[in-house]
Amino acid sequence: MSTPALRGFWVEVGELVVLGFLALLFGAMFGALLGAGVAHAESIPAAALRYRSEVIRAARVEAGLGAPVAVFAAQVEQESGWNPEAVSPVGARGLGQFMPLTARDMGRSRPDLGPASPTNPGWAIRALCAYDLANLKRIRAATPPATQCDAWALTLMAYNGGLGWVWRDQAKAKAQGLDPGLWQSVASVNAGRSIAAKRENAHYAPAILFKRQPKYLAWGPGILCEVAR
Repeated sequence: MSTPALRGFWVEVGELVVLGFLALLFGAMFGALLGAGVAHAESIPAAALRYRSEVIRAARVEAGLGAPVAVFAAQVEQESGWNPEAVSPVGARGLGQFMPLTARDMGRSRPDLGPASPTNPGWAIRALCAYDLANLKRIRAATPPATQCDAWALTLMAYNGGLGWVWRDQAKAKAQGLDPGLWQSVASVNAGRSIAAKRENAHYAPAILFKRQPKYLAWGPGILCEVAR
């Protein structure tokens, strides 16, 4: 090997060594950061573990193998804290916090789920998934189907406050020159609800999608929301 060729060879070797060292260095730094993030991540409540298989099964039966299991699980936590005996001050009951009238409506529209029984965990979880998906079909949102963040945020808002209010808020957002397909636009207007009810509704979807959903991704797919807008 000639001297120039030999010199080039050792230059390449030196570059590989440096690149290898940098890869190890950045890998170690990334691992440390990732470990720190995991250490500070919220953990799944112990009460949720007994319903893991039920949530996965119900989600897949209703929405197929790609069902957003993590969203449904996060929503159950938001609604009841995984307490099947939970009762709200206004009379909502069970894991999904169904109001009596909504539960009766679900019993009529989905008799295949069995008799309406909000305090029955199996019925409540399946009905929550079914009710979300029914609303999702009636929501018009701006986000492309690849992520569906806005569609699901509006769907969750409908679960919390009623589909009719979402439609009214969308109409008001449009009248004010805002995009009615963006959940944050809809959350920023109030078509007539009390301040307390509107505030609760505006925070409901973000709490599920941004705060609670990530820890349930170990159970199954979720809905991609890149930035809490």
